[in-house]
Amino acid sequence: MKVAISAFVSFAVLALAGSAMAADVAPGDVKFTDLVVTDSLTGQPGDAEAGAKVFRNKKLGNCLACHANQALAKELFQGNVGPALDGVANRYEPAQLRAILVNAKAVFPDTTMPGFYSLDVGKNVAKGFAGKTILSAQDVEDVLAYLTTLKE
Repeated sequence: MKVAISAFVSFAVLALAGSAMAADVAPGDVKFTDLVVTDSLTGQPGDAEAGAKVFRNKKLGNCLACHANQALAKELFQGNVGPALDGVANRYEPAQLRAILVNAKAVFPDTTMPGFYSLDVGKNVAKGFAGKTILSAQDVEDVLAYLTTLKE
């Protein structure tokens, strides 16, 4: 009896994990409609706290290299290449922000901002990075959740 229950629980956990992973939209399948991406990339809500970590992590988003953000004022070396992100949630709807995060060049063709969930990243990509996105689908949703907290 214990073996049957254990097997059932294991199967249920695997099934749930598999369905969560299956919900991620592949980078090439993200649907842009009128310069927005309305559908979540994961089917799960983002976590603003996790998004703030990705936002400031130099090995992930590294958003502070280009964007200033007073909510993270203690972080050094904030950039000014891109616009300051204070109040960004008042300027853009979540679907617009998701589109910009996924592939900024699809929204702003002349931007230097990379597409964080796109495989269209330019020429001469290092072999270790070819065919990979900068952020995962959940990272994008987490950064989006963080950005939506940045209101004036």
